[in-house]
Amino acid sequence: MDAPNHTTVTEFILLGLTENSTLRVILFMIFLGIYAVTLVGNISIITLIRSCPQLHTPMYLFLSHLAFVDIGFSTSITPIMLTGFLGYGTVLSVAACETQFSIAVTFGTAECFLLAAMAYDRYVAICSPLLYSTHMSPRICFLLVGVSYVGGCVNSWTFTGCLLSLSFCGPNQIDHFFCDFPAVLKLSCSDISIIGIIPSISAGSIIVLTVFVIAVSYTYILITILKMHSTEGRHK
Repeated sequence: MDAPNHTTVTEFILLGLTENSTLRVILFMIFLGIYAVTLVGNISIITLIRSCPQLHTPMYLFLSHLAFVDIGFSTSITPIMLTGFLGYGTVLSVAACETQFSIAVTFGTAECFLLAAMAYDRYVAICSPLLYSTHMSPRICFLLVGVSYVGGCVNSWTFTGCLLSLSFCGPNQIDHFFCDFPAVLKLSCSDISIIGIIPSISAGSIIVLTVFVIAVSYTYILITILKMHSTEGRHK
């Protein structure tokens, strides 16, 4: 039996946030300003931490990497979104769309892990100050940073592998300002019953794990602070 005729989709059209030309100009100016502040702020943080020896501590190491992944995450989405405001509809190849989403997931996931690492760092500093230098040695700090990036890559590969297994042969208009996974999934003509579940399990597990670490860390921090009798000690 011959396969049914269909046209393979090679590019997507991002419809953006609105069709109103006046509103697009206003949103362009707003998001351009936010993006500029984000870049300047995070680059300033990284530069200051790297150039000041007094800030070469675990907390500021994590903060500099958090600023870096924030730049990466916002840059993977915002420039294309801004381009969409200049004209209705932004055209991206399927490969470019998948790459954009993969980069966004990598940096977004790494940010979750870094926030968990920073919460653990504060937990050790406040609840076990005498063991801080041992538990947060340079080796452990770089290990936590490395795990954050590896975790981001693994989660990204999960999503990317699912996207690469999809075929697109129908509509190619994405009603979104970037190539979000659910929006792209709707355009696929493949069976998505399993493909839609696997990334959700991966992302959900990471969110639960990192939120659990953050919640437990700050719960112990709060308990430790409330047990302090000295006002000066609580403030410190």
